[in-house]
Amino acid sequence: MEIKVSQLAELVNGEIDGNPNLTITNLAGIVEAKNGDLTFLYLPAYEKYFKTTKASAIIIKHDFPKIRKDITAIKAKEPDKALAKIIVTYFTPELKITGIDKTAYVDVNAVIGKKVTLGKNVVISAGCKIGNNSKILHNTVLLDNVEIGSDTLIYQNISIRENTKIGNNVIIHSGTVIGSDGFGFNPDEKGIYHKVPQIGNVIIEDDVELGSNVSIDRAAIGSTIIKRGVKIDNLVQIAHNVAIGEDTVIAAQTGISGSTKIGNHCILAGQVGIIGHLDITDNVIIMAQSGISKSIKKPGKYFGYPAKDLHTALRLEAHIRNLPDYAEKIKSLEKEIKSFKEMLNKKNNQNLE
Repeated sequence: MEIKVSQLAELVNGEIDGNPNLTITNLAGIVEAKNGDLTFLYLPAYEKYFKTTKASAIIIKHDFPKIRKDITAIKAKEPDKALAKIIVTYFTPELKITGIDKTAYVDVNAVIGKKVTLGKNVVISAGCKIGNNSKILHNTVLLDNVEIGSDTLIYQNISIRENTKIGNNVIIHSGTVIGSDGFGFNPDEKGIYHKVPQIGNVIIEDDVELGSNVSIDRAAIGSTIIKRGVKIDNLVQIAHNVAIGEDTVIAAQTGISGSTKIGNHCILAGQVGIIGHLDITDNVIIMAQSGISKSIKKPGKYFGYPAKDLHTALRLEAHIRNLPDYAEKIKSLEKEIKSFKEMLNKKNNQNLE
């Protein structure tokens, strides 16, 4: 593929500094880019690579000082968003899979009986298991009161249990399990745990994307709900009766315990842990490796274990890092105090004499 810089600049409403007729053939990161590549720069940590990148063109912010004449720049308000638009327009790979793979089985009677609804342009890839129907073909069982909306893409080896409702324009990556039993057990008087039947379901609304090896448990009763526009990274656990608000983003290895409610437009960074039955309000950012032990009622950034507002958490972390110095200072002060007391006692004794 060959694309002129002028076309790209027009697409992203950018300003060209350099050769508008320069031809781009590929996209690459600023470190590994080579001649013919377009790269981008928006994080300050990567500015040091601008002097050495071998890219032919680069997307930068309007106020970034361009000190090289041998590279063509596209100046944009938000380089990361500009690059995403270019990827979507010119570089998104065309999917070759269509329809329902031969290794996945559709129970025709179930469809006719309206137990299952499939929208238009649904892709079900090899090795998927959808529903809890006992009929098995090619190691795959399919369809038992499952609704799948239009333009939904289901990659390989995915299990979608009975009564699950999936909206339109949903993408589910390989290895994900939707609708497995919630973790519900009750101990008897002898301390022996007994399973509590999980009779609810999972509802996934439109425009959701689930990464690989995500587990979303069915509700004990009612529904586990993933609302419109949610994006979930790989290896995330969502327990029974959890509700995730619209346009919330959850990064890898996050775990959310049962019946917790996450608001709209939240960001949960990697390895966040949240205990059950909490409420997280809208517009909350939880930094990586934080543990949430109580509800968050105020928008903002939170960090630590247990998590606190970011400003307080960073102050505490700074004090913790300085504990060795504090200990030395305390020892020094104790010596000074002891010396002062000895001197004072000696002076008092002299006065008494």
